[in-house]
Amino acid sequence: MFYDALKGDHGLPHDPINALVSPRPIGWISSLSKSGVRNLAPYSYFNLVAGMPPIVMFGSAFVKDSQRNIEETGEFVCNLATWELREAVNASSAPAPPEVDEFALVGLDGAPSTLVRPPRIKQAVAALECTYLQTIPLPSATAEPHFFSMVLGLVVGVYIDEAVITDGLVDVTRIKPLSRLGYMDFAVVQEVFAMERPSYPRTAVQVAPQPAAT
Repeated sequence: MFYDALKGDHGLPHDPINALVSPRPIGWISSLSKSGVRNLAPYSYFNLVAGMPPIVMFGSAFVKDSQRNIEETGEFVCNLATWELREAVNASSAPAPPEVDEFALVGLDGAPSTLVRPPRIKQAVAALECTYLQTIPLPSATAEPHFFSMVLGLVVGVYIDEAVITDGLVDVTRIKPLSRLGYMDFAVVQEVFAMERPSYPRTAVQVAPQPAAT
């Protein structure tokens, strides 16, 4: 099948685009309001987009509490969303009013960050302390207004629970990070495999023939 992504004429019960671009890491963003109220929310449009210096991004539809807090205070934390904390991750997606402490709402403890004011989640095995860089409004493809934006942050500090480090390497199978799929679906990473990068000239890869499309 083929469909026009802007018209959405796929004829399916739900738009499949998020199911196709998956799995996606989840940025579990903690922030503080100007008055000091703790906020916590998961964002599935999230990723590390540069390594030196490390820069993270998350995409937000409309200006939500996380984005507002970050723009006003200049700081936030990306906590690692994992299998053990999956229920709290989901619970923190509820649209609570700005005056609600969402750490308390979902039953999580805050731990002091080292370089920024917003707390990290104490139960999370890793967290990225970030300073705000900029917000980039995302353009609309039509004349209709578009309320999506991309928030960029500079990672200035990294917390890792040493229990997830094996032989000097972060052990993803111990972390069991969550990822977002399409619809209401999630996945968890429990096994990994490695492939060495090829040298130049590249060796041709043998691909098994595929059946013709019907």
